[in-house]
Amino acid sequence: MKLPIVAASAAQRLFLGAQGLLDDPTRRATTASLQALIDRLGFVQVDTINVVARAHDLTLFSRLDGYRPPHLKKLLEEKRSLFEGFTHDASAIPTIWFAHWKPRFTRDRERIHTHAWWQHHFRGTDGAKVVKDVKARITKEGPLKSSDFEHPEKRGPWWGWKPQKAALDFLWRSGELMIPRREGFQKVYDLTERVLPEHHGLPCPDPGGHRDWACASAAERLWVFTPKELADFFDAIEAPEARAWCAAAEKEGRIVPVQVEDADGETRSAFALADWEARLARLPEPPERTRLLCPFDPILRDRARALRRFGFDYRFEAFVPEPKRQYGYFVLPILEGGRLVGRLDPKLHRDRDLLEIRGLWWEPGIKATRTRKRGLDEALGRLAAFLGADAIQLP
Repeated sequence: MKLPIVAASAAQRLFLGAQGLLDDPTRRATTASLQALIDRLGFVQVDTINVVARAHDLTLFSRLDGYRPPHLKKLLEEKRSLFEGFTHDASAIPTIWFAHWKPRFTRDRERIHTHAWWQHHFRGTDGAKVVKDVKARITKEGPLKSSDFEHPEKRGPWWGWKPQKAALDFLWRSGELMIPRREGFQKVYDLTERVLPEHHGLPCPDPGGHRDWACASAAERLWVFTPKELADFFDAIEAPEARAWCAAAEKEGRIVPVQVEDADGETRSAFALADWEARLARLPEPPERTRLLCPFDPILRDRARALRRFGFDYRFEAFVPEPKRQYGYFVLPILEGGRLVGRLDPKLHRDRDLLEIRGLWWEPGIKATRTRKRGLDEALGRLAAFLGADAIQLP
């Protein structure tokens, strides 16, 4: 039987639609609309780099013009409808799924104990005792930050964490501590049972139920996918489990095998939700505006998929030595309607309220027409207003 073909343009629209980039970004921004957006995305990656704005803020702002950081803070710290945990990286995750992180907590606890990370960060100390003592202090004293723990040996940045900071991270990754709030951007830790008392006692899902949740939830946020992409979405299961789920879901009629056309015209085998054609027909046209995306935006997080789907070759170069960078430190892709047309390298000078664009590059075949440049100017104006910058400096 000949499999249905999802044309490249259709695959792009389906992915943009699934990830909220075809919705009207001017709709009203409230904590309720933000919660609905994050529920739809599945999670939003949290990152510390602040050369322009935090990654999570840029991801949410690109989909909701009126979004401001206090909206997210309220969901995390007051409503507790989101919690900070790990997917492929640190993320803000809907709390309704907390029980499905319990297998992850167990997995991470076991992995970290046997990983070189443990030996590196606890070198010269009794790691188990440090962890026990750190948890005991929080149990007795209440929420604490890493800076509340002193250590005589000066260590340096991330790769030279003091043992107590490593213990806090281990206890967080293993689910014994949560992050009830941040001060500045520094994590404050407390016992999970005090932060999420109603969710802490929920039973751990059985392996089959956990697999079904992970795959079905990822499929609902991708619409067209491979088993590996399902497994990678939350990083909650392994690829063989996702393949088994796909086989069962196909038999049940929940998903269908398809051939997906890539941006270069090649086709590859994949699956799609059974109603993918109906979903495609219901999708609105892309908003007639230009937007700037975060380097960790959901449509770009999987760099290989972004290249296949959009023909957009993106590499995050913040950790590449400056002389070896092709573009810049924190480059933002430019989304025009539903098409990735370029990228730019911004820097916010907070002391001067200035948004500097240090480089601008259009994709091959993209002409810098007057209309295109006007759209980019408008996008930069919105970003500057979001950042509180009074002026924009172009290259």
